[in-house]
Amino acid sequence: MTVATLAGRRALVTGGGSGIGRACAARLAAAGAAVAVLDLDAARAGDVAAEIGGRPITADLSDLAALDAVDGLDEVLAGVDILVNNAGFQHVAPITEFPGDTFSLLLRLMVEAPFRLVQRALPGMYERGWGRVVNISSVHGLRASPYKAAYVTAKHALEGLSKVVALEGAEHGVTSNCVNPAYVRTPLVENQVADQAAAHGMPPEQVVQEVMLARAAIRRLIEPEEVAELVAYLCSPAAAMITGASQTIDGGWTAH
Repeated sequence: MTVATLAGRRALVTGGGSGIGRACAARLAAAGAAVAVLDLDAARAGDVAAEIGGRPITADLSDLAALDAVDGLDEVLAGVDILVNNAGFQHVAPITEFPGDTFSLLLRLMVEAPFRLVQRALPGMYERGWGRVVNISSVHGLRASPYKAAYVTAKHALEGLSKVVALEGAEHGVTSNCVNPAYVRTPLVENQVADQAAAHGMPPEQVVQEVMLARAAIRRLIEPEEVAELVAYLCSPAAAMITGASQTIDGGWTAH
């Protein structure tokens, strides 16, 4: 039985239509929060919102100029108590072949958009004296891998932003933390598995074990619900003294 520790709180989860975002939206709703589900895909946002009794918001977070005009977003950000920055994507290529436009797009979505959302959410959190900012970072926010220049750069930048928010928000009752998972069983990762399997000429499960999880002690994909559980804890009253932190959930990857 879930204890409604977040009853009366209002949350916004970006990239909430699938994967980690969907799991986070469901878990926060189960804890009693009223959740707004933001996603690029209107149908997916609507489906998740309907399942959890939340509010769907459709937005392309990489289009920074259009963010101010997104229907309902200003209202939600003004009243939000919990902001989960989760939206993102991946592109894999050597630096010498990495498309510049894709690099810029990824940083807009995964660094500039979280900054703008946080900037608009903090005044209300400060006024109410309570807030939780949770940034879905990655093991790649703490470690690098080849061929992921934009993703690694973005996640490292998100770590820095999160720490600044923690320092500035502390006196106002606002905490800010990163959650740093290794490979999670999401559509994004499953697509990577398929691509790697084709490139290496090996079965998908072998790719997971020998390529993707080579540096992990526990060699399995993380379930989205496991990430969501940690997110929910960081939003709970029990986590009031955790801020400016990077919470790994990586099967021992960063223990090396």
